[in-house]
Amino acid sequence: MSSKFDSYQKRRLQSSYISVVISIALVLFMVGILGLILLKSTLVANRVKEKVAISLFLKDEVSRKQINTFKASLEKEEFAKRIIYTSKTQAAKNYSKEIGEDFLEFLGKNPLKNGIDVYLKADYVTPEKIQELETRFLKNAFVADVSYDKPLITLLTKNIKRISFWLLIVSGFFGLVAIILINSSIRLSIYSKRFNIKTMQMVGATKSFIRKPFIWRSIKLGMIGAILALIGLAVVIYYLDKYAPSLELIKDYVTLSYLVGGVILSAFIITWFSTFLATQRFLNLQTDELYY
Repeated sequence: MSSKFDSYQKRRLQSSYISVVISIALVLFMVGILGLILLKSTLVANRVKEKVAISLFLKDEVSRKQINTFKASLEKEEFAKRIIYTSKTQAAKNYSKEIGEDFLEFLGKNPLKNGIDVYLKADYVTPEKIQELETRFLKNAFVADVSYDKPLITLLTKNIKRISFWLLIVSGFFGLVAIILINSSIRLSIYSKRFNIKTMQMVGATKSFIRKPFIWRSIKLGMIGAILALIGLAVVIYYLDKYAPSLELIKDYVTLSYLVGGVILSAFIITWFSTFLATQRFLNLQTDELYY
């Protein structure tokens, strides 16, 4: 009879552990998906920003040697991502191709100017910083005029801030849900051991001694759940990369390392914290309160 009861208790305990692992895996998988969206949206936003350019139109008297020197100095600037020089001759050819006819035949001369397109790093694509750069370039002796799409930059900055804000709100909400769900699962698994906890306490075991095996067990279950969540994320990333190769998910080692590290760290912190709180609660209960 005792053997059957022990076997039943063992199966019940294993079932409890399995449910905890599954709960942790599902929650971490959901958090991982949100983390991937958050990380990748930032990279996509930066990629869009880095397609923004400031066009510098140079004065006609500026020599080719001076242009090369000016271009080289721009390439060394912290704000510059990419520098492209377009001569007035090439600009005329490009414009003629766009309109489908040679406008130089009507004008007799080329009214266009030599130009340098300065593609900026993402951090510098804001209305304020571009305004500062425009003021600085206009003071340059080589520059006749500066042009950029001000409404586009304002709209781009506004929309990226709005999207980032809501992504953070949603991620924070689901992160809180994750903590609550994992905490509930761990608390239920420890609830079945509440009498063992109180017995150990009554024979003189310290609180830290009692907590230690529960915390280590929960961390192990959390790591198993994290591995399962990462396997699920790997499958999702594989198919996303297959059907949306432009995102370059598999090649983006920085994002992947952040994602893996975030999932493992979340599993460790949440399981440790939840187990600490759950064991502390039962350690502080009186004996007659264990039955409620």
